[in-house]
Amino acid sequence: MKWKKIGDILVLDKHDTNTNFQELAKEHKVKTIIKINKIRYEKREPEIKVLYGNDTETINKENKCLFKLDLSKVMWSKGNNNERIRIARLVERDETIIDMFAGIGYFSIPIGKFSEAKKIISTEINPNSFHYLKENIKLNKITNINPILGDNRDIVPNFKGDRIIMGYVKTTHHFLDVAVDSLNKNGILHYHETVPDKLIETRPIKRIREVAGDRDVELLNIQKIKRYAPGVMHVVIDAQLD
Repeated sequence: MKWKKIGDILVLDKHDTNTNFQELAKEHKVKTIIKINKIRYEKREPEIKVLYGNDTETINKENKCLFKLDLSKVMWSKGNNNERIRIARLVERDETIIDMFAGIGYFSIPIGKFSEAKKIISTEINPNSFHYLKENIKLNKITNINPILGDNRDIVPNFKGDRIIMGYVKTTHHFLDVAVDSLNKNGILHYHETVPDKLIETRPIKRIREVAGDRDVELLNIQKIKRYAPGVMHVVIDAQLD
């Protein structure tokens, strides 16, 4: 049986047909057990099956941050917890951050809590995720996050950032032009991509350079997040543009 615990909800990847869910809930001290059948992109909406209980809203604690969410409406990527705190620790004093695809605040909340960022502009297209983004700003008592509901293509061009986070996969490269145009001189881009193993060192940074045009692009780091599929890795490219 494969499982993960999010707040007081148990999420099963696989289970036996004779599983006693009541006993399983008691063992793991959870109120609800669910199975996520799939995630619908680009709004990252889950399709779930409730196996035990009925309350799918919970509060998950990660890196000393609180995240309220409803697992029937928004996704939680448990494998990215180290990356979320890594980015927060990279942020320097008085930086303006643009967090594209902000979700419920996966990156924005740790940055707001642990850095001395001047301002965090958090954009999210999914109304359900946006609702919990605002809830989590209040829950963590953060005052420097500006949450905005809508499409990145409509919102991001109105701002300039010293650091831009593109915490999304599959079609993230379609938004590189928007991010590059809004990145200040010597700004840093954190670009997420799912990429075949043999292309990790070449394809993501090539895509950034193609969009950057005359701007010099320095590759600072390639961070491997997790295995996305056989032969495919979720990576983050840290790049600085002049």
